[in-house]
Amino acid sequence: MSYEIEKTDAEWRAELSPEEYHVLREAGTERPFVGEYTDTKTVGVYACRACGSELFSSETKFDSHCGWPSYYAPLAGDRVEYIEDGTLGMRRVEVRCANCGSHLGHVFDGEGYGTPTDQRYCINSISLTLRPAERPGE
Repeated sequence: MSYEIEKTDAEWRAELSPEEYHVLREAGTERPFVGEYTDTKTVGVYACRACGSELFSSETKFDSHCGWPSYYAPLAGDRVEYIEDGTLGMRRVEVRCANCGSHLGHVFDGEGYGTPTDQRYCINSISLTLRPAERPGE
């Protein structure tokens, strides 16, 4: 795959913390219920921590109680890419940033959450940076 933003492994390592690198570049997973955005209710946009591309809106974030931030849709379909993931003996769909190829998490269908899409984008907090919405008058 080629991406708009491409960097060497050394460049990514220099820009990201070891924990960020592990999740974003090695498709790792942060532990459940420890991420900074798991329970966040702040209005704003969530961007890729590696490249800054805007990926998810707080408007599509919902409480799934799964241990990671959950969204029912990305900002636009072309903001993320989907990769079949057969690791850990399960069939899952990995979600990556379409701008830089960084691992974000996984998407699950048909879990019955009652969201408009019946999907749960289970995303690692460490893969994101929240950009709070400006308040009127600021």
